Amino acid sequence: MSEMPTPVLEPTLFQQRLLAWYDRAGRHDLPWQCQRTPYRVWVSEIMLQQTQVTTVIPYFERFMARFPTLGALAEATQDEVLHLWTGLGYYARGRNLHKAARQVVAEHGGELPVASLEAMAELPGIGRSTAGAIIAQSTGQRAVILDGNVKRSLARLHAVEGWPGRPVVERQLWALAEHYTPEQRVADYTQAVMDLGATLCRRGTPECSRCPFADVCVAHFRGEERRFPESKPKKALPTRTTLMLVLRDAEGRVLLEQRPPSGLWGGLWGLPQFDDLAALRGWLDVHAPGAAIDPAWPAFSHTFSHFRLDITPQPARIGRLDAVGEARCWYDPGNPERIGLAAPVKALLASLAPFALAAPAGP
Repeated sequence: MSEMPTPVLEPTLFQQRLLAWYDRAGRHDLPWQCQRTPYRVWVSEIMLQQTQVTTVIPYFERFMARFPTLGALAEATQDEVLHLWTGLGYYARGRNLHKAARQVVAEHGGELPVASLEAMAELPGIGRSTAGAIIAQSTGQRAVILDGNVKRSLARLHAVEGWPGRPVVERQLWALAEHYTPEQRVADYTQAVMDLGATLCRRGTPECSRCPFADVCVAHFRGEERRFPESKPKKALPTRTTLMLVLRDAEGRVLLEQRPPSGLWGGLWGLPQFDDLAALRGWLDVHAPGAAIDPAWPAFSHTFSHFRLDITPQPARIGRLDAVGEARCWYDPGNPERIGLAAPVKALLASLAPFALAAPAGP
C-alpha cells in the first residue's frame, strides 16, 4: 500500500478552493482569532480537543478573563484552573495545560517555544498536530496539522480505507496533510481546513452540496460519505458502579475529598466513593463515627469514552466533625468555593439546598 493515494487535486488548486471557500463562508470571529497570540491559540487548541467550538467559547472567555497571560496561568493553583475547567470534560487537558505553563516559565523564559515544532510537541498535552496548529495560527510559519476534522475530510476526499487510528492509515493522512499545506496564508489555511471538517464535512451529516470539493470527492462520488473515515472497531462499553457518600453536617455543608493527581477526575474534588455499602460504613466508623445513614437516592449514570459509571448517592448526616483529614474539606453548596469539581458531583451539589436534609431531585 502506498503512503499517499494519488492526489485528487494539485496542492495549489486545493489551497485556492479551500481558501476561497473560507474567505466566503469560514469562521472569522472566534475569540482566539482576536489577538492571535501563541498563548491564546494554545489555550483554545487544548480546549477544542474533542470538544465543539460552541461549547468551548464561554469556557475560553472565562479562562482568559481569569488568566490573561501564560504567567498568570503558571502562578495559579491547580484548583483554580480545574474550577474553570469544570464541565468541559477530559480534565487531563486542564492539568496538562497548567503543568505546561509552569514548564514554559521554568524552561523557556515564559514564552511558548513556537520557533520549534519539536519543542512545542514536548510540552505536556501538546502533540504533533496541536503543536502545528499553534505555530501556524499564531506565527504564520508553515506547520502541518491533522486533527479529527482534517482526518475526516481527507479520508473522505480520497476514500482512504481503514480506521485513522491505525498507524498505516494515519501515515497516509499525514502525507496528504503535508502535501496540501501551503507556504503562504498558513494561519488562514489551518483555520480553513479545520472549519471544513467542523462545519461541512461533519461526522454524521456532511453538507456535500455546499462543499468546495464535492465534484472531486471520491467518497461523495461513490455515495459513501458516511463510510469514511472508518470507525474504530467497537467493543462493548463496560459498566462500573460506585457509591458516592453525601455526608452533611448540621450546617448543611458536604464533605469533599480531592482525588489523586492522575486517573479518573485526577486532581478534582469529589464525594468519597466506595464499592459497596459495607466499605462506606467502615469508612464512616473510622472517619465520622456517629454519622447516621439515610436511604439512598436514585442512581444515575455518567458515561466516559471507555466505560459507563453507575452512581448511587448515599446520604448521611453528622452533627459536627472538625478533623476531616488531609485532602478533605467541608463544602457549602450555598456559598461554593472556586475549586475543580467532577461533573456529576457538581450536579449533585447544585441540587442541594443549604440546611435541607431531604433527598434532592436527581441530577
